[in-house]
Amino acid sequence: MTAETSQTLDRGLRVLKLLADTDHGLTVTELSTKLGVNRTVVYRLLATLEQHALVRRDLGGRARVGLGVLRLSRQVHPLVREAALPALRSLAEDIGATAHLTLVDGAEALAVAVVEPTWTDYHVAYRAGFRHPLDRGAAGKAILAARQGSYTEARCTLTHGELEAGASGAAAALVGVTGIEGSVGVVMLADSVPERVGPRVVDAAREVADALR
Repeated sequence: MTAETSQTLDRGLRVLKLLADTDHGLTVTELSTKLGVNRTVVYRLLATLEQHALVRRDLGGRARVGLGVLRLSRQVHPLVREAALPALRSLAEDIGATAHLTLVDGAEALAVAVVEPTWTDYHVAYRAGFRHPLDRGAAGKAILAARQGSYTEARCTLTHGELEAGASGAAAALVGVTGIEGSVGVVMLADSVPERVGPRVVDAAREVADALR
């Protein structure tokens, strides 16, 4: 801790991070042990967080992340979209295909930003807000591949005809971005993805990841 930081706020944020990392919640004693503070401090932290609906406690006394975090998270997508747009525009214009940023939303992949090329005669219509299962399409499969591996660099995933007949996709996961699971990709009307597209998609995913760090 430095003179410019708040110890109480730091502890409160650590509580939220600890609760976010568990599916079954934590007791006051468990939080006290993990934080290295006494139970009275934990009670005060939880009471304050509960007032803002950021934490809730079940009948057994276990603390869990509260629904208040959803109100905060709704503001994340616009910020992420804004950060990604320059790289997506460059990718769409360079490849001549629709570029997109996709984030995980539960068990689905959600397109939060889409950029269509300006110079092509035709391209795939792909809209922000489009959802599909994570295990279908290049965008979702790239995210799942990153979950299974310990990548330090993005890798490209290719698919054909999984979301739209005649369309091929290429996507690379965002690597090294804390708290965000997502991918950058392109979708095009083609039987296969040209060889140069894969490396270009990986570069775009790296640009977006750098912008979000």
